[in-house]
Amino acid sequence: MKGDLGFRWLFFFTGLLVMGLGVALTIKGKWFGVGSWDVLHVGLFKQLGLSIGLWSIIMGILIVTSASIGLRKWPQIGTFANLAFVGLFIDLFNWIIPDPHMLLLKFIAFILGVILLAIGCGIYISADLGAGPRDTLMLLLSEKLNWSITFSRTFMEVVVAIIGVLLGGPIGIGTVIIAFALGPIIQISLRYSQKILHNIISKKEPAKYYAHEQF
Repeated sequence: MKGDLGFRWLFFFTGLLVMGLGVALTIKGKWFGVGSWDVLHVGLFKQLGLSIGLWSIIMGILIVTSASIGLRKWPQIGTFANLAFVGLFIDLFNWIIPDPHMLLLKFIAFILGVILLAIGCGIYISADLGAGPRDTLMLLLSEKLNWSITFSRTFMEVVVAIIGVLLGGPIGIGTVIIAFALGPIIQISLRYSQKILHNIISKKEPAKYYAHEQF
């Protein structure tokens, strides 16, 4: 059992690492636009003050609280680990990776970042140790409304982007790419990550690791 938990934590932190790399790459290519949630955070900042980072934290707390009530369970330790380590990984890769100066390189960095962000998301969620605030909301929508991961994520990203724009937040082609690309890639990554993890732990507790098979 300890070995099973060890593999799950390995998947969890591997996913966070890949996510951090993905976000760092999208930052390098931010010329093409920001993600849906950042559009919202900037919009809230313009309308209500405080700071963009503080609004990110506030929204995260509100989402975790609402999702906990909706799912009727306390946040898992992985939710808090997500909040702490993703930021560290983002800063690490943002420091290591040089800034691209050519527009083509910025575009490649942005697209690659979106893909890695979504893949990492699927990997760490497959460990079933707790999802971050935005991913928890995605899973809540999928579970309660019987939507696929693809539709849940796309719906969430589009709605958040629209609200952000109405509040005065910035939007670009990158925002649109993120809104519509994350869901399908996360769904594929989650499905394969669950199968790989399930095989690694010698098919123990199959129901648990296929908990999201309907996605």
